[in-house]
This record gives sequence, structure tokens and C-alpha cells, in this order.
Amino acid sequence: MDSLQTNGSTGEGSHDFARARRIIKTDEFSSVFRLRPAQKSAHFVLYTRPNQLPHARLGVVVAKRFAPRAVTRNTIKRVTRELFRVTALPPIDCVVRLSRPVNSKDQPATTAKLKVELRQELTRLFASQKKAKFPVNPAK
Repeated sequence: MDSLQTNGSTGEGSHDFARARRIIKTDEFSSVFRLRPAQKSAHFVLYTRPNQLPHARLGVVVAKRFAPRAVTRNTIKRVTRELFRVTALPPIDCVVRLSRPVNSKDQPATTAKLKVELRQELTRLFASQKKAKFPVNPAK
């Protein structure tokens, strides 16, 4: 744990993706999925839920049926995490789920055009949450 602190990942508003900023457990994903989608785009669905933490957390779900190649799935996850790190969000749990195919096996696994389109979609989704009003949770 000390190695995380020495890397400067504990500062509020830092641009890291430490374990504390991830949704990892199945029950955490389930509790966010139970709510209605906050926003939809051409390829993604964003689910959100207020949390009791001083920062936002992210979970990413990329199904193999919508992105058959591992290269494509990893690119989607990488772009999503990158945008999450640089976007100042309120203290919410966000789950980004790929909901439609981004390419087929006939096309290249990843292209510059695909990355630009994904960034644009995800930027819009995260921007919509910066403006959203969430109930303030009293500190425990």
C-alpha cells in the first residue's frame, strides 16, 4: 500500500486510477446496475449512483460479443479510464457498459478513427455527470 502513496495517488483530484477509484466487487457493480441508466450514447450506457466517498469510482464492462477482439476491448477500457482520470466528477460510482458492437472481425481491431469516436462518446457521457445534481450524503 505504501507504494501507492509514494506515487502520489492519494491526493484528492489526482489523475490516477488507484484501487480506491475502481469498482471491483460484483455486489458493487450490481448495486449500480440496479438503478436506471443515467445516460446512453451510440455504443455505451452509463450507470451512476452517489457514493459516500470523497471521489468518484469507475467500473467498465466490455462484453466479448460486442468487441470480439481482446485488442479492441482493452482499447475501450484504456480510453475510458484515461477520460475518467482527467474528468472531475462528483462523488459517484460510474459503470460504463458497452451496449453495441464497435466493429466486426472483418475490420481492423482498432483504428485512430475508432479511438476518436470512442473518446467523443465517453467525453459526452462523463460531461453529462459533471453537471448532474446528486443528493448530498451526510458523512458517517
